[in-house]
Amino acid sequence: MKTIKVLFFALVALSMNISCNAQTTKNEETKVSKADKVEVYYFHYTRRCLTCNTVESVSKEAVAELYGNKVSFTEYNLDEEAGKKKGKELNISGQTLLIVAGETKINITNEGFMNARSNPEKLKAIIKEKIDPLL
Repeated sequence: MKTIKVLFFALVALSMNISCNAQTTKNEETKVSKADKVEVYYFHYTRRCLTCNTVESVSKEAVAELYGNKVSFTEYNLDEEAGKKKGKELNISGQTLLIVAGETKINITNEGFMNARSNPEKLKAIIKEKIDPLL
């Protein structure tokens, strides 16, 4: 009986981890160059946790506050057709916070998930630090 309880709790913990697991890729940053258009994309799945929602809201707020209409923010659900299509176009395979300017792609997913809830001002500063050189 004790073994069943341990397995049950392990299964619950694993399922929670799978449902809200940020894409674990290296912080990809290609050569930075000025571009006519800078876009911030947040890719997610339908099932999201508080941190997932906070990454989106803090990032969206930061882009609007710092850049107004100069930089666009778009979220895509990877469970929907439009999200799958855009994700394939940008080579996205999981939850991702991505800054795109021309050929430059800057993945700040890890920073987003580490700071959105605990230190949103730091996430906003990171977004500013990454976007400013592109404008």
